[in-house]
Amino acid sequence: MAVRAFGGNCMDDLGELLRIRRDKLSALTEEGRSPYLVTRYDQTHRAEEIKEGFDTLEGQTVRVCGRQMSKRDMGKAFFCDLQDTSGRLQLYIKVDDLGEDAFADFKKWDIGDILGAEGIVFRTKRGEISVHVHKIELLSKSLRPLPEKFHGLTDTETRYRQRYLDLIVNPGVRDTFVKRSKAIAAIRSFLANEGFLEVETPILHLIDTGADARPFKTHHNTLNLPMLLRIELELYLKRLIVGGFDRVFEIGRNFRNEGMSPKHNPEFTMCEFYQAYTDYRGMMDLIERLFYDVAMSVCGTAKLSYQGAEIDLTPPWKRVTMAEAVREVCGADYNDWETDEQARAAVRSREVPCEERFTKGECLVALFEELCEPKLIQPTIVTDYPVEISPLAKRIPGNPMFTERFEFFINGWEAGNAFSELNDPLDQRKRFEEQVAKRRAQGVDARVDEDFLAAMEIGMPPTGGLGFGVDRFIMLLTDSPSIRDVLLFPTMKPTDTL
Repeated sequence: MAVRAFGGNCMDDLGELLRIRRDKLSALTEEGRSPYLVTRYDQTHRAEEIKEGFDTLEGQTVRVCGRQMSKRDMGKAFFCDLQDTSGRLQLYIKVDDLGEDAFADFKKWDIGDILGAEGIVFRTKRGEISVHVHKIELLSKSLRPLPEKFHGLTDTETRYRQRYLDLIVNPGVRDTFVKRSKAIAAIRSFLANEGFLEVETPILHLIDTGADARPFKTHHNTLNLPMLLRIELELYLKRLIVGGFDRVFEIGRNFRNEGMSPKHNPEFTMCEFYQAYTDYRGMMDLIERLFYDVAMSVCGTAKLSYQGAEIDLTPPWKRVTMAEAVREVCGADYNDWETDEQARAAVRSREVPCEERFTKGECLVALFEELCEPKLIQPTIVTDYPVEISPLAKRIPGNPMFTERFEFFINGWEAGNAFSELNDPLDQRKRFEEQVAKRRAQGVDARVDEDFLAAMEIGMPPTGGLGFGVDRFIMLLTDSPSIRDVLLFPTMKPTDTL
């Protein structure tokens, strides 16, 4: 893996390249010219600024800095490409301008070295905007070669493990993470304009509340207490609704000690927001507008091309109940099931896995997840979830087996989850106790969150709440097939081969 990353044909070749570069550094150090002693270089312009502002900057002196990505020997002159955070810029270096000694030094510098250059902006005979250099300085020495020119860094595992190389040699990857930053800024801007207050809540939690996700465990030495990394943002944000903040949101990391896949990473970014005096219908309208607004801000369009499919985020999105979706796809009708046993038989007859403990509601969910979810390519809001799997959502008046909950789906993925939040403390306690009992039966030391229930007993207004996975949204915005493509440093199995 290390050979692919750094471009040698074999480990012996790589070792020789490393030795040569270290010898060059040793020579500079012995002369008292170690590049690592340089502490500052005053840059006046970035590469893209010079290209975009050429009409004004032509003939002007500029100072640029970045990584040398290529050099072409013309005898008594060189062309080289300098790459900074904005892109690449060509430098033209002549012995007559630098002098014999400085030009000889430059010739020894390697691809990957960090340079600072001062010169005049001009356009070459071939029309390329460049800088005619009259001063150049080595700012940092690269002791490992970059991936070789013609094959580049294409091995997926190496790209994820050594993202620093991926960012250097693959410009499209840089663009993905620029879009990620813009998307998160656009989410913040949208919610702020809607009157939401951004807050930060604890990452370290004291108790396993009984939620389905498995937490990571740690230990607080000073207090001698076991602690957990959070799996959600919800309960602390709802405490703030109780405290009188009518609209709050948080964008933050969650941690789930579970499997990994193209859609799952153990640590991931969530956005959750809660609004007092509205319900799940209000959340439907809000999320449609948020996704549309962010797509327009980042991509300039709401019609996204994702892995060959066109996905249109323009509101309104299709809305359907879970029972309607199942009936449309496979003909099974929740209302025809009189007992849990009949429901289980209906699931098994469609060759969908079903446990003997499943209730009618859980059978409906099993059919939906197996048969319906993969078909929901265009944005679709699926409403009215069974109460068995919705411990924090209000029951539907007149239909207490279902809740005012929805999830929305894009490209066959569950992209977000929302409720009319349960604010009845007695009902909440009962559901928590049932959830904790189920987890304890599975061997988990789960407990009821008594502090949250105390907050509920103070009184929480009617509230709508929603959470969505930021990483999956950015996958859509950037046409990225894997969640690892939108995480700068995804979780990877350790290796000692670097």
